[in-house]
Amino acid sequence: MSYKLSKRSYERLNGVDAILIAIATEAIKESPYDFGIPRSGGMRTEEEQYKLYLKGRSRADGFKKKSYHQTGKAFDIFAYVDGNASWDKEHLTEIAKHIIKVAKDKFNVDLEWGGNWRNFKDLPHFQIK
Repeated sequence: MSYKLSKRSYERLNGVDAILIAIATEAIKESPYDFGIPRSGGMRTEEEQYKLYLKGRSRADGFKKKSYHQTGKAFDIFAYVDGNASWDKEHLTEIAKHIIKVAKDKFNVDLEWGGNWRNFKDLPHFQIK
């Protein structure tokens, strides 16, 4: 099965580093599950970042500690399974393995995945240093 990013997902990636957009575009084609970019999954303002911090979804407050989303060096995904958005660990882990492999094999980029972090697991998150 071959997937592709929706128009809405591309709009949500507006301002994100071109290499990350290229990785997502390539990775979705052969992904084990379809995926998309959630509402705050691309570039974020300080205020947007702070709201996510207050909800406990980020360790970066957007002001003292900046998120990679604020510089266009990160994106988040959700799995799209059986017609619905999914943040299921199994789905996100399988997609993440695939995205990381595509980034390395086709773009020579070592993508950092939030699911590999020790203290704060962020399964939908990918960033480039």
